[in-house]
Amino acid sequence: YSFCTLLSFPPTMVAIRKKVGARGFIRTKPLAKGKKIFKIDCSVPAKDEIMDKDALTGFEQYLQTKIKLHGQKGKLGDKVKVNLVGDSLNISTTMQYRKKYFKYLTKKYLKKKGLRDYLRILAKGKEGYTLKYFNIEDGEEAQA
Repeated sequence: YSFCTLLSFPPTMVAIRKKVGARGFIRTKPLAKGKKIFKIDCSVPAKDEIMDKDALTGFEQYLQTKIKLHGQKGKLGDKVKVNLVGDSLNISTTMQYRKKYFKYLTKKYLKKKGLRDYLRILAKGKEGYTLKYFNIEDGEEAQA
């Protein structure tokens, strides 16, 4: 075959496989009955004014934009509500979420704001977390 005859043949069609796997449409399952309330208590850093009202409302907005429902961020509808009550955030939902998911989002927010080095997230009961400081000893006390 010459080079010109190879160019004149129609190009071969290649079958394109459909995307398969876990990256498809993910549906968040609803709870069997009722609704669940997750609480994130920010009273300790709020008392010391590390997280003031602006930071708490920013945290509320962050959670509203980052929580996923059916694989999409921010489109929560009436199934997930994030409310700021005093110095704590209440996340009430009729869908199945793991408590650890909200811990993950809280850690991401603290890292983004540069507070992850000072604050940690501790479990408080079955449906909540609280933000507390790391126990840092002074250098002189640690050596003695």
